[in-house]
Amino acid sequence: MHLVLVEPEIPPNTGNVARLCAATRTTLHLIEPFGFKLDDAQLKRAGMDYWRHVVWHRWANWRAFAEKLPVNARVWLIESKGPRLYTEAQFAPDDYLVFGRETAGLPATLLEQNRERWLRIPMFNAQSRSLNLSNCAALVLFEALRQQGFVGGT
Repeated sequence: MHLVLVEPEIPPNTGNVARLCAATRTTLHLIEPFGFKLDDAQLKRAGMDYWRHVVWHRWANWRAFAEKLPVNARVWLIESKGPRLYTEAQFAPDDYLVFGRETAGLPATLLEQNRERWLRIPMFNAQSRSLNLSNCAALVLFEALRQQGFVGGT
């Protein structure tokens, strides 16, 4: 699996996602610009000593990332107001799960161009706009891994 953070802004969220990726052997893709420096103490603290166990890539922007995607790559965009629930998707082992900025999400044009792969996490309280980015990443990633029978897990 691949987990993609587009323009992450909050260091502890990215650190938590890195830890998630280490625990699940998921490749992490970080797309610039970032709202922090990669040597940020909060980023390192949240990721603890797991960073050394993470396979990760840094991309200058979405275009640089998209140009290097395999031809048959399946990219899932997880964002509020998506037409389908994340639990309705059929995930494959090499899929890319994409999450946007904490304050702004993913660009509307990207979502509209990929409407068939735009997913949402349900919110049961109308006053709650969203969940924390690292929580969202964990929910969707573990559903994808569950569908695959947790291959490689202990």
